[in-house]
Amino acid sequence: MLPLILMILSEFSLLALVFLLKKEKKSQLKTAFTCLLVCLFVWTLCSLLQFVFRDSDINPFLWEKLASFSVCFTPVALFAVSQIFAKTKINIKPYHLLFLVIPLISVAMICTNEYHHLYYKQYSLNTNEIIPGSYVSIGSTYTYLLYGISIYYLLKYSIKNSGFFSKQSLLIILGISVPLALNTLGTMGIIEMTPYVTSMSFSILAIFFAIAIFKFKFISITPIAMQNIVDRMSDSFVVINENNNITDFNKTFTDTFGLSASKVRNANIIDLLKNDIKFEDDVSNIEDAIKTVKATSEILYFNKEFKIGKKYFSIEISNISSKGNYLGTLILFKDITQHMEDMEIIKRNQDMLVEKERLSSLGQLVGGIAHNLKTPIMSIAGATEGLSDLIKEYDSSIDDPEVNSKDHHDIAHDMNEWIEKIRTHTSYMSDIITAVKGQAVTLSEEEQDKFTIEELLKRINILMKHELKNALIDMNVNLNVAPSLVLNGNVNGLVQVVNNLISNAIQSYNGKTNETIDLTVDKDENSIMISIKDHGCGMTKEVKDKLFKEMITTKGKNGTGLGLFMSYSTIRGHFNGNMTFESEQGKGSTFTITLPYNK
Repeated sequence: MLPLILMILSEFSLLALVFLLKKEKKSQLKTAFTCLLVCLFVWTLCSLLQFVFRDSDINPFLWEKLASFSVCFTPVALFAVSQIFAKTKINIKPYHLLFLVIPLISVAMICTNEYHHLYYKQYSLNTNEIIPGSYVSIGSTYTYLLYGISIYYLLKYSIKNSGFFSKQSLLIILGISVPLALNTLGTMGIIEMTPYVTSMSFSILAIFFAIAIFKFKFISITPIAMQNIVDRMSDSFVVINENNNITDFNKTFTDTFGLSASKVRNANIIDLLKNDIKFEDDVSNIEDAIKTVKATSEILYFNKEFKIGKKYFSIEISNISSKGNYLGTLILFKDITQHMEDMEIIKRNQDMLVEKERLSSLGQLVGGIAHNLKTPIMSIAGATEGLSDLIKEYDSSIDDPEVNSKDHHDIAHDMNEWIEKIRTHTSYMSDIITAVKGQAVTLSEEEQDKFTIEELLKRINILMKHELKNALIDMNVNLNVAPSLVLNGNVNGLVQVVNNLISNAIQSYNGKTNETIDLTVDKDENSIMISIKDHGCGMTKEVKDKLFKEMITTKGKNGTGLGLFMSYSTIRGHFNGNMTFESEQGKGSTFTITLPYNK
């Protein structure tokens, strides 16, 4: 009765497993394992019927024939399970059908055994009384070879993935041990070997495998050591399958978004983003990116920033594949909140530096305006006094008989001289206003224009005249090009850059007077070179290494380092030119602006 009870329990267990598998999401492993369970179910059912009708007139070999289909294909099904288990997913190729050749031949041999006796010369319910035929060695070798390979892969990858002493590995080992132990005991004669024992032992193996694979999610787990690592990652990640359902994730993901593992596991990533994480931005572009990744064999990265509450994230999506097989999609959530906050602080600091530099330039500009306008205004005031005196003289001479026409012409000539002086001074004041107005325009409002070298030097002279005079520094202008040579760009931006370089040259003398600065304009076939050379303190190697790369100053707390940084950016960005320098500590510096020039 014990064999009967065990076989009935085995059948119910196998049947229950088949129904449980229906709850699992469709996958290759589920399909292969279902085939294995069906084979074992039929095999055990035939053994059960053989046991029940062992004393009847029904030939017991009939049940052997019926069981042959499942018996011969069970090793193939187990082999398929082991390969999918090891590789996650396999592509079915035409050559895989070769694995079915020997099982099909074996089934044919068993079903037609009474005609050739190549499989069994003598069949009996007692294993010890069976006399195998010549073909049995071929079928048995193939069967045990597949069993051996399958067990090797299952053991290897269970231990590799989760360790020898994990629950999954122990269940795999126990499942393998049952048929191995029963067959060993039967071979040693300790227990009576019957066909029922073999079928039941393999049914028990399948039950252990099912628990290991599906109860503990063996196929989808990450190795223990790797799981500990990814759980400590600062970035969150999830892995999704072809249906956009989450198959794997790390602890950082659940902690970051305040979600439970049970809520995340098998959840649809799009629904999770919309309903639980509640992204403030539209997630349709994420969904489109996931579709794009699936459709391409190349790894595609999708980066976008999202604001979640007070946190910012950059999301990266990439394809996971093996030998051309799509396995899933990896989504990384990189927390860039601190980076965004740092960038905001840097931006505020830069705005403050720009404002400080602007106010400093404005102070110099106002001082220059006051100085440059003072002289022509006083000259105009003197001219108006002279004109006033001439008007009084002319008025009093109208009735004077001694004043002749020549005297009137002399008075008119003197008036014209004063008017000409006024005209000259007002024109000079107009030039000052034009230059100052140009410098008041921000870089963002610059428009491309054309200007001559003469106009450039004229504006530089007007704006820097006061600062040079106060510092008692002379500027020598060496013009090696035609004054009428035309350049493209915004003259105000270039004036601002050159003036900044002249101001730096003045400050390089550290208050020393009666020094000189050389401003030289040269050209070659394609470029105009504007050089500003001083003989001041020069720069240290540390300053030279960092110049133009970051905001650095040699003026201590009195400088921001923004002037040269912005000047370089202006020449590169607005003029498509370049700025270079040569400097030797204690001997001075030369800055050269190179601008493209088309004839």
